[in-house]
Amino acid sequence: MTLKKIRSIVFILTLIILAAGAGFWFGQREVSVSWRNFKPQAVITNKQAPATIEVDFSLFWDVWQRVSRDYIDKTKLEPQKMVWGAIAGMVQSLGDPYTVFLSPKENQEVKDDLGGVFEGIGAQLGMKDKKIVVIAPLEGMPAEKAGIKAGDFILKVDTEETTGWTLPEAVAKIRGPRGSKVVLTVLHQNQEQPVEITIIREEIKVPSVEVEMEENGQVVHLKLMRFGDQTSEEWEAAVNEINQITKQPNNQTTKGVILDLRNNPGGYLQGAVFIVSEFLENGPVVIQENAQGQRQTFDVNRRGQLTEVPLVVLINQGSASASEIVAGVLQERGRAKIVGEKSFGKGSIQEAEDLSQGAGLHITTSKWLLPSGKWINGQGIEPSVKIEDDQETEKDEQLEKAIEVLCSE
Repeated sequence: MTLKKIRSIVFILTLIILAAGAGFWFGQREVSVSWRNFKPQAVITNKQAPATIEVDFSLFWDVWQRVSRDYIDKTKLEPQKMVWGAIAGMVQSLGDPYTVFLSPKENQEVKDDLGGVFEGIGAQLGMKDKKIVVIAPLEGMPAEKAGIKAGDFILKVDTEETTGWTLPEAVAKIRGPRGSKVVLTVLHQNQEQPVEITIIREEIKVPSVEVEMEENGQVVHLKLMRFGDQTSEEWEAAVNEINQITKQPNNQTTKGVILDLRNNPGGYLQGAVFIVSEFLENGPVVIQENAQGQRQTFDVNRRGQLTEVPLVVLINQGSASASEIVAGVLQERGRAKIVGEKSFGKGSIQEAEDLSQGAGLHITTSKWLLPSGKWINGQGIEPSVKIEDDQETEKDEQLEKAIEVLCSE
């Protein structure tokens, strides 16, 4: 046997003896080693800040390292989620509830919402006094059936308090697979004690537009529930249906149209211009003002088919954003009387931007004004004829009042 082979054998035997000795030592002291919670140190890429930004990130990395080293449950240390959380906190520090960072999952949920199909309870949420508030429960959906109302503050989702939550966080917690349940602790308006409401989630399919005939065919009830991706197509189909009814040679009974914007949480600004253009022949619809005070006016941009039809608009406190533009300009231009309750009062405009990895950013870039220059943010639209709907009755008092106003014109 050569000297080289002898050395190899001695080296291997030494390793075996050392391994056995280490095992005996750990066994005697009942020391266990588990790799279950071990996660390799994240490799940080793209650390260089833009040349125009001067900021000290040493504290950020100090906290990152301390958490990574000392936090007890290493399974929670997911570097990508930590980065998303840091970005969300940065955006949230602006204090604007409508400027939010969206993780890929949250970003997709928002797009599903605009598309009109998702799984959840069927309620549009907003922020008021830094609290999660129901702007509008969607008609016929689980939230409305369970007793959720516009203006309800959501204090808890299951057992978690909503204090400090962003809108995307609230949406993510409340949504879920159909058939599952969620318990909301809500505070109704003018009530002192919150109540718990259990809701079974369903698949939510939200049409944008519906047409119904009231008063034995004398009144067209045109409901615009939302501004989404399919709104323009659905609206044009509804208008064609109305024209088939009102322009029949023997039609002498149709009094006009009630445009129902109750519980319409809004949507695209251009969608509001599209709807207003159905009822006005020309003129300004909305003014957009950016951070520098520069203004851009959006005018009627197409030939409408209902410019001469008598019109009444219905609103309530669930009417927000784009629906307030529609109601406000039709009121200011003297085109329609407004019936119902004061609207929500959201006068800011958000740009939706897609980011890398499927994430998104909604950022408030400007505010919108009515043609008169009035900014209704936090104020809402005041109806010409005020009336509340009595929840204790099966009648729709607001709709009945709108019909009365329309027929008396």
